[in-house]
Amino acid sequence: MPEPTEVRLGDDVRLHVETAGPSDAEVTAVLLHGWTLDGRSWHRQLTAIRELFGSVRVVTYDARGHGRSSCMALPTATLAQLGDDLVEVLDAVAPTGPVVLVGHSMGGMTIMEYAHRHPDHFARRTAGLVFVSTTAEGHTHTVYGLSPRIARIIRLAETTGAGVLARCGAWRPPRALLRALRPSIRWMLFGDRCDPTDIRLVTSAVARASLRSIGGFRASIGTQHRLTTLAALAHLPAAALVGDRDRLTPPPCAESIAAALPATELTVCPGAGHMLMMERPEEVNGALANVLRRVLDALPARRSVTG
Repeated sequence: MPEPTEVRLGDDVRLHVETAGPSDAEVTAVLLHGWTLDGRSWHRQLTAIRELFGSVRVVTYDARGHGRSSCMALPTATLAQLGDDLVEVLDAVAPTGPVVLVGHSMGGMTIMEYAHRHPDHFARRTAGLVFVSTTAEGHTHTVYGLSPRIARIIRLAETTGAGVLARCGAWRPPRALLRALRPSIRWMLFGDRCDPTDIRLVTSAVARASLRSIGGFRASIGTQHRLTTLAALAHLPAAALVGDRDRLTPPPCAESIAAALPATELTVCPGAGHMLMMERPEEVNGALANVLRRVLDALPARRSVTG
């Protein structure tokens, strides 16, 4: 069972962190969730890693303002801060050994920000990458599956609403409102099929996110551009996955990541939306397993045994 712990950051924000697997693991996999979600979104991957890789340690955590982590000052609701937070989490709970970073949506953008802002730390620690339903180009390709004109109107309304929510502090969305919005959440985040337990979990996660985080992160998520940063990471084992019904980070987002990282294994899942780790766990688990195997096989101790 995962062991919960707390990491107190430099600005006194408290992060809820869970670890599983041996403390002396050869490799640590760190799974980063998306905007308005929390670490529970990876539950199917946690099970798969435990069954396939007993020697791998797994870390999940709720980003600042999300899940069971505490809220934060509005100026720190940025991807840049999330990249800094990842450094502190690694130093606190996985201070040694190679890590494989797995990011969904905002989590993938957090990894890119970590690589951009802390290149030396990233180079020392990171051995593999998995990007799930994410982008390195902000909202460049996001049209919500609609016409560009309607998408521009929606983006304007979303940006205005985000500014209002960001000023609402640590308050959380009313659960009654979220239940009413469940059909909209299902349309926005899922593809052709959706397990009822998955939409309940997602709605529960959104209910735990502070209004400040729901509104505050929107600006930096929309404007981040890190393709140049990714191009410097082409030597790492990597995978990128996307659903062809993803309305938030559609296939061109993953294609541009794969173009920046030519050795990346690119998987496009037919009929799937934005929540690939729930909608297509077999594909996500398979891609993650492939990266982990490549990282494990490259370890010096293993090379000396098999050589």
